[in-house]
Amino acid sequence: MINRFQFIEDHHRAFGVKRLCQVLEVARSSFYKWRTGRAARAARERADAALAERIRAVHAEWDGTYGRPRITAELRDDGERVNHKRVGRVMRKYGIAGLRLRRRQVTTVPEPSAAPVPDLLRRDFTASEPNLKYIGDITYLPVGDGEFLYLATVIDCFSRRLVGWSIADHMRTELVTDALRAAARVRGGLAGAIFHSDHGAQYKSREFASVCAELGVTQSMGAVGTSADNALAESFNAALKRETLRGARRFNGVRVCRLAVFRWTTRYNTRRRHSRLGQRAPIAYEQQSATLTLAA
Repeated sequence: MINRFQFIEDHHRAFGVKRLCQVLEVARSSFYKWRTGRAARAARERADAALAERIRAVHAEWDGTYGRPRITAELRDDGERVNHKRVGRVMRKYGIAGLRLRRRQVTTVPEPSAAPVPDLLRRDFTASEPNLKYIGDITYLPVGDGEFLYLATVIDCFSRRLVGWSIADHMRTELVTDALRAAARVRGGLAGAIFHSDHGAQYKSREFASVCAELGVTQSMGAVGTSADNALAESFNAALKRETLRGARRFNGVRVCRLAVFRWTTRYNTRRRHSRLGQRAPIAYEQQSATLTLAA
Protein backbone atom coordinates (compact mmCIF):
# COMPACT_ATOMS: atom_id res chain seq x y z
CA MET A 1 0.00 0.00 0.00
CA ILE A 2 2.84 2.41 0.82
CA ASN A 3 4.24 1.94 -2.68
CA ARG A 4 0.85 2.91 -4.13
CA PHE A 5 0.77 6.08 -2.05
CA GLN A 6 4.27 6.97 -3.19
CA PHE A 7 3.27 6.37 -6.81
CA ILE A 8 0.32 8.75 -6.39
CA GLU A 9 2.58 11.34 -4.77
CA ASP A 10 5.09 11.07 -7.62
CA HIS A 11 2.47 11.38 -10.42
CA HIS A 12 -0.44 13.36 -9.00
CA ARG A 13 0.53 16.56 -10.85
CA ALA A 14 0.21 14.79 -14.18
CA PHE A 15 -2.93 12.72 -13.53
CA GLY A 16 -4.58 14.11 -10.40
CA VAL A 17 -5.02 12.53 -7.01
CA LYS A 18 -8.66 11.54 -7.51
CA ARG A 19 -8.04 9.68 -10.77
CA LEU A 20 -4.95 7.87 -9.47
CA CYS A 21 -6.74 6.80 -6.30
CA GLN A 22 -9.58 5.37 -8.39
CA VAL A 23 -7.22 3.47 -10.70
CA LEU A 24 -5.12 2.10 -7.81
CA GLU A 25 -8.19 1.41 -5.69
CA VAL A 26 -7.14 3.36 -2.61
CA ALA A 27 -9.14 5.85 -0.57
CA ARG A 28 -8.17 9.49 -1.01
CA SER A 29 -8.48 9.97 2.76
CA SER A 30 -5.91 7.25 3.31
CA PHE A 31 -3.54 8.86 0.82
CA TYR A 32 -3.84 12.28 2.47
CA LYS A 33 -3.30 10.70 5.89
CA TRP A 34 -0.13 9.04 4.57
CA ARG A 35 1.04 12.35 3.08
CA THR A 36 0.45 14.19 6.37
CA GLY A 37 2.64 11.68 8.22
CA ARG A 38 5.66 12.06 5.92
CA ALA A 39 7.52 14.42 8.21
CA ALA A 40 7.07 12.15 11.21
CA ARG A 41 8.21 9.12 9.19
CA ALA A 42 11.28 10.96 7.97
CA ALA A 43 12.11 11.96 11.55
CA ARG A 44 11.79 8.33 12.66
CA GLU A 45 14.07 7.24 9.82
CA ARG A 46 16.71 9.75 10.89
CA ALA A 47 16.38 8.68 14.53
CA ASP A 48 16.67 5.01 13.55
CA ALA A 49 19.76 5.72 11.46
CA ALA A 50 21.39 7.59 14.35
CA LEU A 51 20.54 4.79 16.77
CA ALA A 52 21.90 2.22 14.31
CA GLU A 53 25.26 4.00 14.33
CA ARG A 54 25.40 3.85 18.12
CA ILE A 55 24.39 0.19 18.03
CA ARG A 56 27.13 -0.54 15.48
CA ALA A 57 29.69 1.13 17.76
CA VAL A 58 28.74 -1.11 20.70
CA HIS A 59 28.52 -4.13 18.41
CA ALA A 60 32.02 -3.45 17.06
CA GLU A 61 33.49 -2.81 20.51
CA TRP A 62 32.39 -6.28 21.56
CA ASP A 63 33.64 -7.95 18.37
CA GLY A 64 30.14 -8.53 17.05
CA THR A 65 29.18 -10.77 19.97
CA TYR A 66 26.60 -8.60 21.76
CA GLY A 67 22.93 -9.06 20.91
CA ARG A 68 19.86 -6.99 21.70
CA PRO A 69 19.75 -7.30 25.55
CA ARG A 70 23.41 -6.40 26.17
CA ILE A 71 23.44 -3.64 23.56
CA THR A 72 20.33 -2.15 25.16
CA ALA A 73 22.01 -2.20 28.57
CA GLU A 74 25.17 -0.55 27.16
CA LEU A 75 23.13 2.22 25.51
CA ARG A 76 21.16 2.86 28.69
CA ASP A 77 24.34 3.11 30.73
CA ASP A 78 25.54 5.72 28.23
CA GLY A 79 22.38 7.77 28.84
CA GLU A 80 20.36 6.58 25.82
CA ARG A 81 16.64 6.35 26.64
CA VAL A 82 15.70 3.32 24.59
CA ASN A 83 13.94 0.00 25.17
CA HIS A 84 14.97 -3.45 23.96
CA LYS A 85 12.10 -3.68 21.47
CA ARG A 86 13.28 -0.63 19.53
CA VAL A 87 16.89 -1.80 19.65
CA GLY A 88 15.80 -5.16 18.26
CA ARG A 89 13.75 -3.54 15.51
CA VAL A 90 16.62 -1.28 14.43
CA MET A 91 19.09 -4.17 14.53
CA ARG A 92 16.84 -6.23 12.25
CA LYS A 93 16.27 -3.26 9.96
CA TYR A 94 19.99 -2.60 9.52
CA GLY A 95 21.13 -6.22 9.55
CA ILE A 96 23.00 -6.10 12.88
CA ALA A 97 23.07 -9.35 14.84
CA GLY A 98 25.01 -10.86 17.72
CA LEU A 99 26.68 -14.23 17.49
CA ARG A 100 24.33 -17.14 18.02
CA LEU A 101 25.14 -20.18 20.11
CA ARG A 102 26.19 -23.20 18.12
CA ARG A 103 25.40 -26.74 19.21
CA ARG A 104 27.36 -27.61 22.31
CA GLN A 105 30.28 -29.98 22.10
CA VAL A 106 30.19 -32.46 24.98
CA THR A 107 33.77 -33.09 26.06
CA THR A 108 33.07 -35.42 28.96
CA VAL A 109 33.72 -39.11 28.26
CA PRO A 110 31.82 -41.40 30.66
CA GLU A 111 34.09 -43.35 32.99
CA PRO A 112 32.60 -46.76 33.85
CA SER A 113 34.82 -47.12 36.93
CA ALA A 114 33.93 -43.70 38.35
CA ALA A 115 34.50 -43.36 42.08
CA PRO A 116 31.31 -42.30 43.92
CA VAL A 117 31.27 -38.56 44.60
CA PRO A 118 27.88 -37.05 45.52
CA ASP A 119 26.12 -34.44 43.45
CA LEU A 120 25.74 -31.60 45.95
CA LEU A 121 24.34 -29.09 43.45
CA ARG A 122 21.54 -31.04 41.74
CA ARG A 123 21.64 -28.54 38.87
CA ASP A 124 21.12 -25.62 41.24
CA PHE A 125 23.76 -23.23 39.92
CA THR A 126 22.88 -20.42 42.31
CA ALA A 127 24.40 -19.28 45.59
CA SER A 128 23.40 -16.77 48.26
CA GLU A 129 26.86 -15.18 48.39
CA PRO A 130 30.31 -15.47 46.81
CA ASN A 131 32.80 -18.24 47.65
CA LEU A 132 30.19 -20.88 48.52
CA LYS A 133 29.68 -22.89 45.34
CA TYR A 134 31.96 -23.24 42.34
CA ILE A 135 31.68 -25.13 39.11
CA GLY A 136 34.41 -25.99 36.64
CA ASP A 137 35.34 -27.90 33.52
CA ILE A 138 38.06 -28.51 30.95
CA THR A 139 37.50 -27.42 27.38
CA TYR A 140 39.67 -27.84 24.31
CA LEU A 141 40.88 -24.92 22.20
CA PRO A 142 41.88 -25.89 18.65
CA VAL A 143 45.05 -24.18 17.41
CA GLY A 144 47.30 -24.48 14.37
CA ASP A 145 47.13 -27.68 12.37
CA GLY A 146 45.52 -30.36 14.52
CA GLU A 147 46.91 -29.12 17.84
CA PHE A 148 45.02 -28.14 20.98
CA LEU A 149 45.36 -26.07 24.11
CA TYR A 150 43.23 -26.93 27.12
CA LEU A 151 41.49 -24.52 29.49
CA ALA A 152 40.41 -25.42 33.04
CA THR A 153 37.98 -23.07 34.79
CA VAL A 154 36.65 -22.33 38.29
CA ILE A 155 33.43 -20.27 38.18
CA ASP A 156 31.56 -18.84 41.18
CA CYS A 157 27.87 -19.79 41.04
CA PHE A 158 26.87 -16.58 42.83
CA SER A 159 28.21 -14.08 40.31
CA ARG A 160 29.28 -16.27 37.37
CA ARG A 161 32.74 -14.81 37.93
CA LEU A 162 35.69 -16.73 36.50
CA VAL A 163 37.71 -16.83 39.70
CA GLY A 164 40.44 -19.23 38.60
CA TRP A 165 41.67 -20.65 35.33
CA SER A 166 44.62 -22.42 33.80
CA ILE A 167 45.62 -23.00 30.18
CA ALA A 168 48.16 -25.51 28.92
CA ASP A 169 49.04 -27.82 26.04
CA HIS A 170 48.23 -30.91 28.14
CA MET A 171 45.39 -32.38 30.20
CA ARG A 172 47.40 -33.60 33.16
CA THR A 173 45.89 -33.17 36.61
CA GLU A 174 48.01 -30.11 37.30
CA LEU A 175 45.86 -28.27 34.76
CA VAL A 176 42.85 -28.43 37.11
CA THR A 177 44.81 -28.10 40.35
CA ASP A 178 46.47 -24.94 39.01
CA ALA A 179 43.04 -23.47 38.24
CA LEU A 180 41.74 -24.30 41.72
CA ARG A 181 44.83 -22.85 43.41
CA ALA A 182 44.43 -19.70 41.30
CA ALA A 183 40.87 -19.35 42.57
CA ALA A 184 42.09 -19.77 46.16
CA ARG A 185 44.59 -16.94 45.66
CA VAL A 186 41.94 -14.62 44.22
CA ARG A 187 39.46 -15.34 47.03
CA GLY A 188 42.04 -15.50 49.80
CA GLY A 189 40.99 -19.08 50.50
CA LEU A 190 38.26 -21.57 49.54
CA ALA A 191 37.67 -23.24 52.90
CA GLY A 192 34.09 -24.49 53.18
CA ALA A 193 33.31 -24.07 49.47
CA ILE A 194 31.91 -26.74 47.15
CA PHE A 195 33.56 -27.40 43.79
CA HIS A 196 31.37 -29.19 41.24
CA SER A 197 32.66 -30.85 38.07
CA ASP A 198 32.02 -33.67 35.65
CA HIS A 199 33.63 -37.11 35.94
CA GLY A 200 36.79 -36.25 34.02
CA ALA A 201 39.80 -38.30 35.04
CA GLN A 202 41.61 -35.18 36.27
CA TYR A 203 38.84 -34.36 38.75
CA LYS A 204 38.68 -37.97 39.96
CA SER A 205 42.39 -38.24 40.58
CA ARG A 206 43.95 -38.62 44.01
CA GLU A 207 46.05 -35.54 43.34
CA PHE A 208 43.02 -33.33 42.78
CA ALA A 209 41.24 -34.80 45.83
CA SER A 210 44.34 -34.05 47.88
CA VAL A 211 44.43 -30.41 46.75
CA CYS A 212 40.71 -30.05 47.53
CA ALA A 213 41.33 -31.42 51.03
CA GLU A 214 44.29 -29.07 51.46
CA LEU A 215 42.17 -26.05 50.50
CA GLY A 216 39.12 -27.15 52.50
CA VAL A 217 37.02 -27.72 49.38
CA THR A 218 34.25 -30.33 49.18
CA GLN A 219 33.99 -32.10 45.83
CA SER A 220 30.73 -32.58 43.97
CA MET A 221 30.07 -34.34 40.66
CA GLY A 222 27.09 -34.69 38.35
CA ALA A 223 25.94 -37.87 36.69
CA VAL A 224 28.37 -39.65 34.39
CA GLY A 225 28.21 -38.31 30.83
CA THR A 226 25.40 -35.81 31.57
CA SER A 227 26.41 -32.32 30.45
CA ALA A 228 23.26 -30.75 31.96
CA ASP A 229 24.66 -31.45 35.43
CA ASN A 230 27.54 -29.12 34.56
CA ALA A 231 25.51 -26.73 32.42
CA LEU A 232 26.95 -23.49 33.82
CA ALA A 233 30.49 -24.49 32.90
CA GLU A 234 29.36 -25.82 29.51
CA SER A 235 27.61 -22.52 28.79
CA PHE A 236 30.72 -20.55 29.75
CA ASN A 237 32.91 -22.69 27.47
CA ALA A 238 30.50 -22.31 24.57
CA ALA A 239 30.38 -18.51 24.94
CA LEU A 240 34.17 -18.23 25.17
CA LYS A 241 34.80 -20.26 22.01
CA ARG A 242 31.92 -18.67 20.12
CA GLU A 243 33.09 -15.13 20.87
CA THR A 244 36.82 -15.69 20.41
CA LEU A 245 36.79 -17.98 17.37
CA ARG A 246 33.85 -16.09 15.79
CA GLY A 247 33.08 -18.84 13.32
CA ALA A 248 36.66 -19.93 12.63
CA ARG A 249 37.52 -23.60 13.11
CA ARG A 250 40.70 -22.93 15.09
CA PHE A 251 42.98 -20.24 16.45
CA ASN A 252 45.90 -19.11 14.31
CA GLY A 253 48.59 -20.37 16.66
CA VAL A 254 49.23 -20.87 20.37
CA ARG A 255 50.14 -17.27 21.14
CA VAL A 256 47.05 -15.93 19.38
CA CYS A 257 44.90 -18.38 21.35
CA ARG A 258 46.41 -17.47 24.72
CA LEU A 259 46.04 -13.74 24.07
CA ALA A 260 42.45 -14.15 22.88
CA VAL A 261 41.49 -16.17 25.96
CA PHE A 262 43.20 -13.71 28.32
CA ARG A 263 41.48 -10.74 26.68
CA TRP A 264 38.07 -12.41 26.67
CA THR A 265 38.22 -13.66 30.27
CA THR A 266 39.30 -10.22 31.49
CA ARG A 267 36.42 -8.55 29.67
CA TYR A 268 34.05 -11.31 30.81
CA ASN A 269 34.74 -10.58 34.48
CA THR A 270 34.95 -6.81 34.29
CA ARG A 271 32.69 -5.64 31.47
CA ARG A 272 30.71 -8.39 29.71
CA ARG A 273 27.06 -8.18 30.72
CA HIS A 274 25.28 -11.26 32.00
CA SER A 275 21.53 -11.67 31.66
CA ARG A 276 21.30 -13.63 34.93
CA LEU A 277 22.97 -10.74 36.74
CA GLY A 278 20.60 -8.04 35.54
CA GLN A 279 22.92 -7.16 32.64
CA ARG A 280 25.86 -6.52 34.96
CA ALA A 281 29.36 -7.93 34.75
CA PRO A 282 30.36 -10.50 37.41
CA ILE A 283 32.75 -8.30 39.40
CA ALA A 284 30.33 -5.35 39.31
CA TYR A 285 27.57 -7.67 40.54
CA GLU A 286 29.73 -8.84 43.44
CA GLN A 287 30.64 -5.28 44.36
CA GLN A 288 27.04 -4.08 44.27
CA SER A 289 25.89 -7.07 46.33
CA ALA A 290 28.60 -6.35 48.91
CA THR A 291 27.51 -2.70 49.10
CA LEU A 292 23.86 -3.67 49.61
CA THR A 293 24.84 -6.18 52.32
CA LEU A 294 26.85 -3.54 54.21
CA ALA A 295 24.02 -1.02 53.89
CA ALA A 296 21.58 -3.54 55.33
